[in-house]
Amino acid sequence: MRDLPPLSALRAFEAAARHLSFKNAADELAVTPTAISHQVRQLEEWLGLRLFERHIRRVVLTKEGAELFPSLREGFDTMVRGVEALRTPSAQELLTLSSTVAFTSKWLVPRVPAFRAACPGLDLRLHASDETVDLRAGGVDLAIRYGRGAHAGLRSELLFQDRFAPVCSPRLGVRGREDLGHHPLIHFEWHRVEDATPTWNRWFASAGGRYRAPNGELRFSDESHAIQAAVAGQGIALVSLVLVAEELASGALVQPFGPELEGFAYHLVYLDTPRHAERLGPLRQWLLAEAKVLEARAAGVRRPARTRKPGTSRRR
Repeated sequence: MRDLPPLSALRAFEAAARHLSFKNAADELAVTPTAISHQVRQLEEWLGLRLFERHIRRVVLTKEGAELFPSLREGFDTMVRGVEALRTPSAQELLTLSSTVAFTSKWLVPRVPAFRAACPGLDLRLHASDETVDLRAGGVDLAIRYGRGAHAGLRSELLFQDRFAPVCSPRLGVRGREDLGHHPLIHFEWHRVEDATPTWNRWFASAGGRYRAPNGELRFSDESHAIQAAVAGQGIALVSLVLVAEELASGALVQPFGPELEGFAYHLVYLDTPRHAERLGPLRQWLLAEAKVLEARAAGVRRPARTRKPGTSRRR
């Protein structure tokens, strides 16, 4: 409990100190000057200090009153601003969406114009961090988390499943797995490695071979940097197909061969309350719709090749 004097006494003192007049303070608060004098006297008795020197037709703050006045003025001004913000809410509601640095830069940022077109009544703030944010602490409304999807006490919805495969610049002329030994392998260093983590070691095991580190390997602690190195033709990278979807569609990167490794999944995570779900509705629906577009595009890219008719040849 806060040990404070009555709020009415504080309010009377602040008004009287601002006007240096009990009468003007009374006019502002729609009470009598006698009531202001009584409230100020009550505050002085509570503090055991004199706050005003009383003269005929005027009052003057004492040293103690002058010390108290600025903090009370600031406090009441803050309360006024808070109340006014509720009475006249902004036309644009601001929502904060948090995700990893790589996902924010490679997937969310390019889609901001589409979000604005789909949700013109919302302002979006993107929070990029590889650390898990505490949604209960406030400041973040919705998070896109990468993992297995178990988030105690929070609502979690599957956005899409991630897959990993070797990609490179078409300038390298990579056609088959035999070319792996001719180019540097680009690694993304995971913060935590598990059996299901999509690493080059796991990819070689899935491809039926043994991992042999070629000369000139490149390692990056940030996944977006590994992708940029692949686009620049610096080697072959094993990266998320979700994060390079735009580069594959534009031809800046190619996926010359498989197999593909299943990674973890992206989930929408938010507080499980009716009010929160209502506020997030438009943003949540837009994200789910964008995820379906990505999955449809990925399915088209990965669809099986047509069976060749007997006697026909396959061109590269």
